[in-house]
Amino acid sequence: MSEIKPVVLFETEGSYPYSGGGVSTWAHILCTELQDEVDFHLMAVTGNPFVEPRYKLPKNITEIIHIPLWGVEEPAHYFDKKTPFSQQIEKKARTTKNVVKKHFMPIFKDFIECLNDPFKDVDVISEVIYGFWKYFQHYDYKLTMREPLLWVDFKESLLTKYVDNYDPELGATPKVIDMTFGMRWLYHFMMPVATPIPAGVNVSHSTLAGFPALASIAAKYEYGIPSMVTDHGVYMRERLINVGRSDMTFFSKKLLVDLSTMVTRAVYHTADQISPVTTANQKWEERFEAKPENIIPIYNGVDTDLFKPIAKPSKTEGIPTVIAVAQVFPLKDIETMIRTCKVVRKTIPNVQFTVYGSLDVDPEYVETCRDLIKELELEDNFTFGGFHNNPSMIFNEGDISILTSISEGFPYTVIESMSCGRPVVATDVGGIKDALEGCGILCKPRDPEEIAAGVVTLLEDTALRIELGNKSREKVLLNFTTDRSVKNYLSSYKELASKPRIPLKATVKTRSVIDLLEFLEADELVHAN
Repeated sequence: MSEIKPVVLFETEGSYPYSGGGVSTWAHILCTELQDEVDFHLMAVTGNPFVEPRYKLPKNITEIIHIPLWGVEEPAHYFDKKTPFSQQIEKKARTTKNVVKKHFMPIFKDFIECLNDPFKDVDVISEVIYGFWKYFQHYDYKLTMREPLLWVDFKESLLTKYVDNYDPELGATPKVIDMTFGMRWLYHFMMPVATPIPAGVNVSHSTLAGFPALASIAAKYEYGIPSMVTDHGVYMRERLINVGRSDMTFFSKKLLVDLSTMVTRAVYHTADQISPVTTANQKWEERFEAKPENIIPIYNGVDTDLFKPIAKPSKTEGIPTVIAVAQVFPLKDIETMIRTCKVVRKTIPNVQFTVYGSLDVDPEYVETCRDLIKELELEDNFTFGGFHNNPSMIFNEGDISILTSISEGFPYTVIESMSCGRPVVATDVGGIKDALEGCGILCKPRDPEEIAAGVVTLLEDTALRIELGNKSREKVLLNFTTDRSVKNYLSSYKELASKPRIPLKATVKTRSVIDLLEFLEADELVHAN
């Protein structure tokens, strides 16, 4: 029997192929290195439709299913381009008020019950998500999700929860505007669940345990397609951090967290393999009910022939230089890096910090950082380098590199710097300790004094800097190469692709979903005859 070639539905959000960053770097390496072994259907969720690929895509990416969550009048025209326009019109014509009321409303009511109690039976949550997908293969997404009946039901469920059965721990009763935004979020964030599963796919692989993986859940129920999830950072941990920093009302924050909790639990529950890029993520995964036996860590890897030690260029020669590679947004905590520079300058007046990375992710935060640089009078010591077109040369411009994130998975920037023989001073978050232990300096997050002490130590002690740089390179060669990482993914793909297909739809117990399945089956028989 010949080996089955993996055909992967590869699901991303806010990253590959439209944005840079560590996840995109990993995704591009994975797809490119497997050009002859694996075919990919890329399902990319973005914030808006006006994006262009940042990468030259390898030949084995056979299609891109682009799902912009915002800024499109007709969502189906993006995520369902293979369906002829005439059939899209027929789909709209079928989507009557009566159809929504009879066949979608019961599932939507169950969905709202789950949203109000996101730690409800995870089988129910998963089945309801599948019910959404099954319904939207036959009926129009926009017409259904904008049906006033749904808004009325959503509003009444909240009033019941916050007024009739009020618990002070829930916070203030939501205002109409809060409810309106909540319903709008459901409309936008659930779009991936309406995406048809491409023919021929035999594995689905999401780059996070979030909304793109809704398609994986549907594929598992409908076709028995096995799935895997790669956790870079932990989706729920980073969602909690981002929501906590926002200026939304307490109700809005809770709604987003509860919606994300539902989805994450269902993703982990239905996944055949969960592969964090560091063992540090496993506790979070198990907290959201990932089965320990399904958790198989796969570390990121770096091309050690490309990222290798070379002498500093003339522009930084003789200047104590600290390099950072990071998109400038709050999770990277560039403000702490700037304050660190201020402390280091007291000891090393001519120190130069340079941050390479996108300035487009959060322009408001970039301005906050620029204002802080000006306030601390660091214009001559701290600069933003923006995009660098030769990433393998970045770390060799410096003596050391720095990372001040408050949340990470297993960042490429750390192992790339190590591969270049440049030791790293970094915050002890996520899986950074797995990489740096024994060859770098770990510090507490948000502590510029401690981080600065590590920077000064390495810049002033040449022997120690060289020793840790050599150890860093050796550790990468032994543990974190591209070849090792890619082989582990290929092995996982082959194993999953060869598994028996057992569609979960035969196990559905949620009444609303069963009723929909029975109706659609009967309807298909009628049309067949």
